[in-house]
Amino acid sequence: MAVPIILILAPLAGLLSIVLSLFLAKMVIKFDDGNEAMQRVAGYIREGAYAFLKRQYTTLAIFVAGFSIVILLVIPNAITPGALNWQQFLAYLLGSAASSVAGYLGMIVGVRANSRTAQAATKGLAAAFNVAFFGGAVMGLAVVGAAIVGVSVIYWIFGDPAVVLGFSFGASSIALFAKAGGGIYTKTADVGADLVGKGEFNLPEDDPRNPASVADNVGDNVGDIAGMGADLFDSYVASLVAAMVLGASFTGSFPAADVDFFVVLPLLVSAVGLFATLIGIVLTKFQTKDNPGKALNNGTYLTTLVFAGINLLLTLIVTTVGELSAAGAQKVWMNFIAQVMGLFAGVMIGITTDYYTDDSKKPTQKVAASSEKGHAMVILAGFSYGMESVAAPTIGIVVAMAIAWALDTVYGVANAAVGMLAIIGTIVANDAYGPITDNSRGLAEQGGLGEEVIRDCDKLDSAGNTAKAITKGFAIGAAALTVLALLYAYAHEAGISSVDLLSGPTMIGAFIGAMMPPLFSAVLVKAVEVNAERMVAEIRRQFKEIPGILNGNEKADYAKCVDIATKGAIRELVLPIILSIAGPLLTGILFGTTSLAAFLAASILTGFIFAIFMSNAGGTWDNAKKYVEDGHFGGKGTEAHRAAITGDTVGDPFKDTAGPSINTLITVMSLTSSMFIGVFAWFGAGAGLIGQFM
Repeated sequence: MAVPIILILAPLAGLLSIVLSLFLAKMVIKFDDGNEAMQRVAGYIREGAYAFLKRQYTTLAIFVAGFSIVILLVIPNAITPGALNWQQFLAYLLGSAASSVAGYLGMIVGVRANSRTAQAATKGLAAAFNVAFFGGAVMGLAVVGAAIVGVSVIYWIFGDPAVVLGFSFGASSIALFAKAGGGIYTKTADVGADLVGKGEFNLPEDDPRNPASVADNVGDNVGDIAGMGADLFDSYVASLVAAMVLGASFTGSFPAADVDFFVVLPLLVSAVGLFATLIGIVLTKFQTKDNPGKALNNGTYLTTLVFAGINLLLTLIVTTVGELSAAGAQKVWMNFIAQVMGLFAGVMIGITTDYYTDDSKKPTQKVAASSEKGHAMVILAGFSYGMESVAAPTIGIVVAMAIAWALDTVYGVANAAVGMLAIIGTIVANDAYGPITDNSRGLAEQGGLGEEVIRDCDKLDSAGNTAKAITKGFAIGAAALTVLALLYAYAHEAGISSVDLLSGPTMIGAFIGAMMPPLFSAVLVKAVEVNAERMVAEIRRQFKEIPGILNGNEKADYAKCVDIATKGAIRELVLPIILSIAGPLLTGILFGTTSLAAFLAASILTGFIFAIFMSNAGGTWDNAKKYVEDGHFGGKGTEAHRAAITGDTVGDPFKDTAGPSINTLITVMSLTSSMFIGVFAWFGAGAGLIGQFM
C-alpha cells in the first residue's frame, strides 16, 4: 500500500515525546533526594527493583527468542508466500524491545522520584505533587513515544498493517510478563507485610522494622510503573493495529488514496492525542492547591477537551484541504465522532471508578463502616459494591460501541478504541504517580521528616490510590474496546462474516473462551497466596530469630524478602503464560477459526466483567482501610481496623494482580489468534481437527 506523506507527523510527534520524557527525567533527578536515612532506604528499593527487572528480562529474553523463531519458521509469510516470515519476526522483536525500554525508563525515574517527592513535601503539598507527577509523566511520554515511533516506522518500511501485528504481539508478550509478574511480586510483599507486620505486631504502615517493607515498596514500582505501563503500551499499540487492519479492508470499496489514509488515520489521531497530553501535563501542574486527587482528575478532563478540539481541527483540515473523495471525507467525519465517543466511554469509566473507590464517596465510607460489624461484613460490602460498579462502565462501552457501529460498523468501533486511548500519556502519568507517592510516604516516615510532612504524603498517597484505581478502570475499558476491534480484524483476516452460536463448534468455543478469564484470575490469585505464604514465614522467622528488629536495635534482612518475592513471581508466571497462548491455539486447531471467533467474543465479555469487578472491589477495600486509619470508626488498633485490614488484604490481589492482568490476557489471546490464522488453515481447511466432523 502507498504510505501518505502526512504520516510523518506521527513519528515526529513520537520522537518529541521521547525527548521530553528524557528532559523531565533529568529535571526530576536534579531535585533534593533527602537525608541519609531516606537515601539508604531508597537505595534498597532501587536495588530491589533493578534485581527484579534483570531477572524478569532475562527470562523474557529466552521466551522472546524462542517465540520469534516460531514466528519466523512456522507462521506463513503474508507478503511473500513460501518465504520465511522475517517481516513479522523483526516486528515482534522490535515490539518486545520498545515495550521493555519504555518500562525500564519509567522505572529508572520512578525509583528516584520517591525520595525526592518526600523531601519536596517539606516545602508543601504543591511542591511534592509536582515532583511526583512529573516523575510519572516520564513514563507516560515514554510509552506513547515508543509506541507511535515503532508502529509508524514499521508501517512506513513494509506498507502492510498485517506486519505491524508482529510489533503488537511483541508488546503483548512483554505486558503479560510485566503485568502478571509485577502483580504477583507486589502483592506477595504487600500481603505478607500486612498480615504479619500490621495484623500480628501492630506495626505502622511502611515501618522500617518490617522485613517486607522494602519489598512492598519495590512491588509498587514493578507492578504499577513497569507493569501497568507495559499493559497500557500493549492496549495502545493493539488499538492502532486493529484500526489499521480494518482501514485496509476497504480496498475496492473506496479510491486507493482514501484507503491509504484510512490506514494511517489512527496514527494521526494518536499524534493529536500526544499533543493534547503535553498541554494537559502543563495544565495539571497549576491545578493542585490542597487537593491532589482533584488536580489529577481535572488534568485528565482538560486533556480530554484539548484532544477533542485539536482532533476536530485535524479533521477539518484533512477533509477540506486533503485529497479525499466526498465519501472518504464523510467516513473520516463519522470516525471523528466515534473517537470522541470512545473518549467519552473512558471518562465515564474513570468517573465510575472514582465514585466507587474514593474514600470521600459513599461506597468506600460504607465499606469502612461495615468494619465495625466484623471481617465478614467488610468482605460482603466490598464484594457487592465491586459487582455493582460493573453496570455503569458496561453502559458506557455499549453506548460508545452502538454509536460507533451505527456510524461506521467495525472501523468505527476500532476508532472508538483509538479515541479512548489517545490520551494514554496522561493516564499512564497518573498511574505512575501512584507508586511514587506511596513510596514517598514510607520514606518520609523512615527519614523522620515529621508528622506534618507524613500527613501531606498521605494526602498524595490517597490521591494516588484513587488515580491508580481510575487508571485500571480506564485500562480495562480500553482493552475491551481494543479487543473488540481485534476480534473484527481477526474475523476479516479469517474470512468470517458471521458466527452461528447454535452450531456445536461455535458454542464449544464460546464456553472455553468464557472460562479463560476466571481461570486465569484464579491462577494469579493462587500464585499470590502461595508466594505470600513464603513471605509470611520469612517475616515471622526474622522476628523470632532476630528479636532486636522489633526494638530497633538490629536491621531487618530486607534482601531476603525481596528475593522471595522475585523468585516466586517469576516461577508462578509459567502457568498463566501457557494458558494465555495455549487456549486460543488449541481452540483454533481443534475446533476451527469460527469456533475461535466465539472463544474471543466470550472471553472479552467475561474478561471485562471480572476485571472491572476485581479492580474496583480491591480499590474500595484499600481506601476503606485508609479511611479507618484516618481516625474513623475507632481508628488504628481497633477491631474495626483489623477487619478493614482483612478486606484490604483480600482486595490486594484483586486490584493489583488478577483484575488488571485480564486486559493483557484478552489482548494476547486476540493477537495470538490473528498471528496464527495461517496455521489454523492446515487443520481441516480452517474447520479444525475435531470441528470438521461436527
